[in-house]
Amino acid sequence: MTPLVLKLGGSLAESGRLRTVLGLVKRARRPVVVVPGGGPFADAVRDMQRELRFSDEAAHDMALLAMHQMAEAMAALEPRLKCADTLVGIERAWRRRRVPIWQPMKLCAGDRRIPRNWTITSDGLAARLAERLGDVELVLLKSCAVKRGATAKTLARQGIVDPIFPAIVERAGLAWRVLGRNDAAVLAELLDVAAKVPSRVSSQQRALPPVRRKSSSRAAARA
Repeated sequence: MTPLVLKLGGSLAESGRLRTVLGLVKRARRPVVVVPGGGPFADAVRDMQRELRFSDEAAHDMALLAMHQMAEAMAALEPRLKCADTLVGIERAWRRRRVPIWQPMKLCAGDRRIPRNWTITSDGLAARLAERLGDVELVLLKSCAVKRGATAKTLARQGIVDPIFPAIVERAGLAWRVLGRNDAAVLAELLDVAAKVPSRVSSQQRALPPVRRKSSSRAAARA
């Protein structure tokens, strides 16, 4: 099956939904790589930047470390999940039937296709990982309501995704969707597992048609 890049918003931990979602992810019957939001760890970076007034570049690097911390927390909660920081590591985890959780520092270092500031969050970074992997689908799971059929640019204007996300999904021709707080049944279907939740679906997404990986190629909102 086509691999799935799944971004889990950092707010899931604070809303109490993280364990439930990870319970679905660990049962996935298709290859999945989780992109963690920074959650409260990223909030701490924002707070310290306001206090100490260090640069956006430094804050960006610290926010990447916040994603690393969230990845470690997720891996500690579910034994099938395993941290990975390279494309090779992600693919190795898939071969071993594990669910990799991407830690972005190594792949983002020196990546000139992403900015080093707050215009990109784990949303845009998940899209960039999908672009680099190729032949994957991209799903962002949020804790807010998401209007059915909204375009990436509309979601960015609403603050639901970061400002860089629309540009990346457009240039890469990614098949993508954004799921809201009542879309657990949709997520279960995407993971190819039986949902243990009500089938109510109240907020959906816009999905672009899947594209093939180009031969030359091989975090605003936390909600």
